[in-house]
Amino acid sequence: MDLIRFLEENNVNQKLVDDALYFRKYYQVDEQYRDRIPQPSTFFYGKEVWEMCIAALLEGQNLLISGPKATGKNVLADNLCLLFGRPQWNVSFHINTDSSTLIGTDTFIDNRVQLRKGAVYACAEHGGFGVFDEINMAKNDAIVVLHSALDYRRFIDIPGYEKIALHEATRFMATMNYEYAGTKELNEALVSRFLVIDIPKLDKEKLMLILQGEFPDADEEKLSQFAGVFLDLQTKAEHNEISTKAVDLRGIISCLKTVKRGLKPRLAVRMGVVGKAFDIYEKEIVGDVVRTRIPRSWEAEDVFPHQE
Repeated sequence: MDLIRFLEENNVNQKLVDDALYFRKYYQVDEQYRDRIPQPSTFFYGKEVWEMCIAALLEGQNLLISGPKATGKNVLADNLCLLFGRPQWNVSFHINTDSSTLIGTDTFIDNRVQLRKGAVYACAEHGGFGVFDEINMAKNDAIVVLHSALDYRRFIDIPGYEKIALHEATRFMATMNYEYAGTKELNEALVSRFLVIDIPKLDKEKLMLILQGEFPDADEEKLSQFAGVFLDLQTKAEHNEISTKAVDLRGIISCLKTVKRGLKPRLAVRMGVVGKAFDIYEKEIVGDVVRTRIPRSWEAEDVFPHQE
């Protein structure tokens, strides 16, 4: 489905959508960076979240998208890049991500030292949308260099090199999930440079919309059982009975794809869900949830009855 039609069908404010399309038309993208514009096959469900994000980006604000695992934070970021027609530069934060990863590092080219541009430098220069994945795992030295870029000054000062002014179309979006190991509280100075969008956890209605959008030819009753596996595990994770490892919407979607290919549903879920839990006791709890929802007798044709 086309994204614009999707937004219309979900009653997203038409003026905001029109303004985003004007933004896309006004700020043209260099041909060499068009392949960086995401082309997601899944769309984010949430009218109010869409409207908040579009309004913020139109006003030149940066977004901090917060929420539990499997709530569609990265899907939303990709969708926004597509709507605004902006190339995306993505940085996934981990223990080895430092300022040189973001800005760039010295390298020897044509017999002289030059800066090999990092993701943030390129994003700032070409009017891209920068996505900082799991920003609350970032080390301080990786973030401090961005403070001036993220606030009203909109430039990056690189010691020993020129000061880089951000392209007018440049925006930054960060995602975070406090449940992951290795995360930390964001400092006040950093948070103040973002508008914060809090993504609620998935309920059955939204989950079924996502799954039916991905698998329109699936049996609705059987599909609801796969949704039930996810929701049951989500509840157990909230009650600290299990970790969030098995609460994986990507895993549910992936195992449904293998079922569509012809794999038995129970085997598919073993790979896509049960296998994500490595602790033996947790694996048993997850397996119990699966056994109550996905009978061993089910075949691929039960879930996708119209497959040729």
